[in-house]
Amino acid sequence: MNPNIKEKLTGVFSLDKKLRVFDSPGMTDSKYFTTTKKGEIFELKSELNNDKKEKKKEAVKKVIASMTVGKDVSALFPDVVNCMQTDNLELKKLVYLYLMNYAKSQPDMAIMAVNTFVKDCEDTNPLIRALAVRTMGCIRVDKITEYLCEPLRKCLKDEDPYVRKTAAVCVAKLYDISSSMVEDQGFLDQLKDLLSDSNPMVVANAVAALSEINEASASGQPLVEMNSATINKLLTALNECTEWGQVFILDSLANYTPKDEREAQSICERITPRLAHANAAVVLSAIKVLMKLLEILASDSDFCAMLTKKLAPPLVTLLSSEPEVQYVALRNINLIVQKRPDILKHEMKVFFVKYNDPIYVKLEKLDIMIRLANQSNIAQVLSELKEYATEVDVDFVRKAVRAIGRCAIKVEPSAERCVSTLLDLIQTKVNYVVQEAIVVIKDIFRKYPNKYESIISTLCENLDTLDEPEARASMVWIIGEYAERIDNADELLDSFLEGFQDENAQVQLQLLTAVVKLFLKRPTDTQELVQHVLSLATQDSDNPDLRDRGFIYWRLLSTDPAAAKEVVLADKPLISEETDLLEPTLLDELICHISSLASVYHKPPTAFVEGRGAGVRKSLPNRSASAAGEESSSAEATVIPNQESLIGDLLSMDIGAPAAPAAPAANTSSVDLLGGGLDILLGTNSAPETTNNTAAAPAPAAGGLLGDIFGIGSGAATNMIQIPKITWLPADKGKGLEIQGTFSRRNGQVFMDMTFTNKAMQAMTNFAIQLNKNSFGLVPGSPLQVAPLQPSQTTEASLQLGITGPVQRMDPLNNLQVAIKNNVDIFYFACLVHGNALFVEDGQLDKRVFLTTWKEIPAANEIQYNLHGIAGTADTVAAKMTANNIFTIAKRNVEGQDMLYQSLKLTNNIWVLLELKLSPGSPDATLSLKTRSVEVAAMIFAAYEQIIRSP
Repeated sequence: MNPNIKEKLTGVFSLDKKLRVFDSPGMTDSKYFTTTKKGEIFELKSELNNDKKEKKKEAVKKVIASMTVGKDVSALFPDVVNCMQTDNLELKKLVYLYLMNYAKSQPDMAIMAVNTFVKDCEDTNPLIRALAVRTMGCIRVDKITEYLCEPLRKCLKDEDPYVRKTAAVCVAKLYDISSSMVEDQGFLDQLKDLLSDSNPMVVANAVAALSEINEASASGQPLVEMNSATINKLLTALNECTEWGQVFILDSLANYTPKDEREAQSICERITPRLAHANAAVVLSAIKVLMKLLEILASDSDFCAMLTKKLAPPLVTLLSSEPEVQYVALRNINLIVQKRPDILKHEMKVFFVKYNDPIYVKLEKLDIMIRLANQSNIAQVLSELKEYATEVDVDFVRKAVRAIGRCAIKVEPSAERCVSTLLDLIQTKVNYVVQEAIVVIKDIFRKYPNKYESIISTLCENLDTLDEPEARASMVWIIGEYAERIDNADELLDSFLEGFQDENAQVQLQLLTAVVKLFLKRPTDTQELVQHVLSLATQDSDNPDLRDRGFIYWRLLSTDPAAAKEVVLADKPLISEETDLLEPTLLDELICHISSLASVYHKPPTAFVEGRGAGVRKSLPNRSASAAGEESSSAEATVIPNQESLIGDLLSMDIGAPAAPAAPAANTSSVDLLGGGLDILLGTNSAPETTNNTAAAPAPAAGGLLGDIFGIGSGAATNMIQIPKITWLPADKGKGLEIQGTFSRRNGQVFMDMTFTNKAMQAMTNFAIQLNKNSFGLVPGSPLQVAPLQPSQTTEASLQLGITGPVQRMDPLNNLQVAIKNNVDIFYFACLVHGNALFVEDGQLDKRVFLTTWKEIPAANEIQYNLHGIAGTADTVAAKMTANNIFTIAKRNVEGQDMLYQSLKLTNNIWVLLELKLSPGSPDATLSLKTRSVEVAAMIFAAYEQIIRSP
């Protein structure tokens, strides 16, 4: 920005009245922001038309000053435009600034400036040429955009690199205004040519512009096919351009997958020097590229080990920056440690908290310390954590105490030392320390049953000091779980019951379960206690979850105490430490977004960015991807040699099959479809916020009740549906060959079942098949076996499909383009793969994983769909779904509606989570879908329609 403008902006906020008397040009520009004249616009108009250049410049400065403070000076548009005809660079910049601000509101007047722009684009001064083309790119007026093409084309080939780099950015701005114009006028090709420019800054700006255009493009496909030659040019420019140019180039390199390990090593060697850069953005961008390339390198190679060692120092250096940069670095390090803990395994000390660190830095360091904790450094870590537990910041102390518990669970040999440390902290009698310690000790008991129960007596001594719900609930759980070892367990639990109605819902639920456990272990002397708590839960409580649990226990105990024992006292699964690790696919995606906002939020861009570029999903390269691609392409080429004409014809084909229903708009309702139900179902103790459910006195049979809560009714066994064949290739388009077909799944494989009918007058022989690249990598598993087909003859053929072929996103996603060859001709058609044929057999998620994943997937990725014509009960629907590899994780009845929570997995490893809401007796249902790849929604909904309507 011009220094004079900066001074003006500073003057706006100055309240010093003395500034108003300074008229000397050398002292201050504050005079432009003040006036005592009544007809200010009229006066400015007069000055703008003055013959003296100095007067004109002063007048334009006053106009810009008024514009800066928010005054409307658009009435002066024609007068300011007249000032463009000048050789004074400063005045021209001011006029251009005015034009950029008001051209949109005065498009007809802005046309007056076009001739001057075009003329300035051919000025002898490169600064004026660059200024003109940059300003034209910033004026978002269609009429001016039309005149921008020719000057822009010339500037892209200008002899001065400053003009070329400015013009490169202008192409990206023009694409934002009119993408079709950029493509039609050939600007993309000119941008690609600039990648070979001799000036590194021109190359950097061309890369930046292409990246911007790529993100804005609807397809999301790369506009520039990166190859070894292009990469070499970018790496050459990397050493000479500015730091932000380096960031653009590195981000572009991150999207390239080397063809082999040797090329990956070469790129790593040329990027590694960027790790020593002073700019944190350059360092993180370089780390992002290296993290991706490490996926291609052999993990046991010396080069990989050396590169891993080189990554640690720059990350450590980032932690000596100011707190804000530290925080960003720590959030990125958190991802790197989850993916490759070896990189920083010897750097534990740099994550030790300093007394003057802000709380957000402290908490992030604490989290990374736990991730790096192992048997060799646990003593050092525990010593630090114990020190942190004496800090003054209560939140930090709580996290530190919890961290000790996480260490005990993660590093088994250190568990005893961790428990000892926690006992020492309990002895301090600091209330919040004691309460956090009891919460984590409960988790340690879960991890190591029958090992540390000797400390229970110490815990019981602090019973009276507990006032936080989580701590009280944890203590109650411990008493109930080890009631047989605590002589006065009944008295301790009875003391909690005195204020039962005032307790938090979490504590009430734990008390109920603990007393039932106590009764099952010592039935003779606790009968009155269990009756009392069941009465409190079922009669005196208005919490529906508590009442429901009370009735379940009551019916279990009165119907079959042995079954109650099996349910309530069943062995609990051991807990693991790394419950807060990111899902592997999400982690891989976030690694690709290191040094961006996604790596700070730990969420994919789709979770917080709307519109352009948000839907383009990135993933780490697969070591065997390129090799597999080469194999499949060579195998396919033997079927139909004319590959180019095949793909050309396939891509232009009309789809003859009926279209899948379009994906409905994402659900914008604020209602949580889970309604808290899964929390209870899965054993956590949070209650839903609101419900009108009331407990009914009559009880169903115990078996049916348990079926509702812990499983799904048996239902009749059904087979995977067989979707009827439809005509894929009519005889009039197949020169007498008619093909009908469908897709099915048998024995874990996808099959293409076809009926061939010869309606021609000649025999048909030598059948072969070719599939175009598709969304799921489907390829023929074997040659097509069709016997010679005589006129009027029909034959059946079933082709097994593999899923290892090249992948290319289709629209719709399950569109499959096919070529059939015989002695007559090659015939092309398209069909839709039925969703249920792509649902794999191992698609059943664990209940807790289901709940965690549902919560992690952003609300923007939730889509609702209405189903109609449903017959049968929830159990029969669930059985149908299970037969088609849609697995029911849990079932629950909420306010008279049956809720089925289901999961499925596609052949390309995309997980889909679903909630099916059924009303008994109603043919309508609501299906809610959550997945990280919402593109599959339409296909899933179509599959549900077909399965539900099947007999």
